[in-house]
Amino acid sequence: MGIVYFFIFVLGLVVGSFLNVCIVRLPQDQSVVRPRSHCPHCGTLIRAYDNIPVLSFLILRGRCRSCRAPISPMYPLVELFTGLLFLFCVNLYGLSPEALKYALLGSGLIVLIFTDLKFRLLPNEITVPGMALGILFSFFVPVSDRTLDSFVVLLTAVSPRAEGLLRWSSLSPVNSLAGLIFGAGILFVVGEIYFRLRGVEGMGLGDVKMMGLVGAFVGLKLTFLTILVGSILGTLVGLGEILFHQRDLKYELPFGTFLGCAALLLALFGTPLVPYLLP
Repeated sequence: MGIVYFFIFVLGLVVGSFLNVCIVRLPQDQSVVRPRSHCPHCGTLIRAYDNIPVLSFLILRGRCRSCRAPISPMYPLVELFTGLLFLFCVNLYGLSPEALKYALLGSGLIVLIFTDLKFRLLPNEITVPGMALGILFSFFVPVSDRTLDSFVVLLTAVSPRAEGLLRWSSLSPVNSLAGLIFGAGILFVVGEIYFRLRGVEGMGLGDVKMMGLVGAFVGLKLTFLTILVGSILGTLVGLGEILFHQRDLKYELPFGTFLGCAALLLALFGTPLVPYLLP
């Protein structure tokens, strides 16, 4: 099994190298295929032996071979993190659709985390197909949230006719769609309320679509926890910026970055905690 883990890790490193291209180019409406990778400072095309994930960065000591300009440490970090993500998913789920699902979710979130951090943008090329992919995976990998079951039981107490909905409420695609609607809907409503009260945009549609993606993959409960944990992280960092860096209240925080970090952590580690946090 060791050789399998090795190849999975290498695959993750290679995918991470492609994710770096997506992070840099998608927010700038550039193709992720052409032109070939090149130094952003001198424009020199990067040779294949200088484009080996992580290893080339270490050999070159973090500098371009041609102009010696520094290379952002983001590149090896994304590659290494993606490799570890793939390794973790296979170790947890084996070579299965579940491992593929969470590896793809994690890859999309890594792109969104860094594009929002770097450009304050969450590309539609990731969020929109991601929502559809989450629904598609729900047909093969169950979204066993079961939140809707409790809702329908309460609804049945009011109207016995609602009992027929129980058969639908436990279906995985229905729970996936409910997570999508809840994740996107709650951020949209909060953003609208903020705009009406303050007259400025407080929640971009990128954040809304990102939470739709997360909801489609993980269901209602983990989506709610993602918003809660992401909001707490954003608040703490925002307070730190105000107290220690003299930022004002208009400083734009990369909320998508905090949501993405929370979603990634909860998707990988949060399922066992859900019965205790949200019974």
